[in-house]
Amino acid sequence: MKEYSQGFRDGIPIALGYFFVSFSFGITGVAHGLFWWEVVLISMTNLTSAGQFAGVQILLAGGSLAELAVSQLVINLRYALMSVSLSQKTDERFRGVSRWLLGFGITDEIFGVAMNRDGAVSRSYFLGLMSLPYFGWALGTLAGAVFGSVMPQKLTEGMSIAIYGMFLAILVPKAKSDLRVLAVVAVAAACSCLLFYVPAFSGISVGTRIILCGLLSSVFGALIFPRAEEFEKTEEA
Repeated sequence: MKEYSQGFRDGIPIALGYFFVSFSFGITGVAHGLFWWEVVLISMTNLTSAGQFAGVQILLAGGSLAELAVSQLVINLRYALMSVSLSQKTDERFRGVSRWLLGFGITDEIFGVAMNRDGAVSRSYFLGLMSLPYFGWALGTLAGAVFGSVMPQKLTEGMSIAIYGMFLAILVPKAKSDLRVLAVVAVAAACSCLLFYVPAFSGISVGTRIILCGLLSSVFGALIFPRAEEFEKTEEA
């Protein structure tokens, strides 16, 4: 219970950020002709802002299920990489069905908080960490779908940048205290700028860019700053 409570508290800032980001998704979905319950259902079965926005655009454009599936695979493949990385930090009880079920809650911000936690990540901690952000995402979508049309446009547009500030709040303190993290972040940023601004790479999708930046910066970190890490293991009851 103590682990769950700590995870729940750590998830509060993420939940607040998700509420405002998903608010804009609720507005977008309803504005494009979806019912409020449809956009809420999408948010309750997905935890991926880029994937949800892309998926709605494909659906409304009359795209095929194959196009929808491939787009989601490309955009969300980074979560598989995060899961592999996080699996090296979980305790001995966090395995099997627990990983399948709780893996649904992997997002950029939840992953960042879990990886920055001292010691091993337990099932209870991760469940607490993902609980409030999940409901924050769903409730934000509901609020946007129901009330977004009566709010000023500038206010609703401003809400969409909340997630970037939240992610910086997670990343910057770690980068300031560890030069290795700062170096990896700098490489990822350089790769992102290269893929975005160089015309030769203009045909690469956003999801693929994210994957490439993550892979290249991770390989850089593994090669330049190799380190064996051991995490505490929870004793079997």
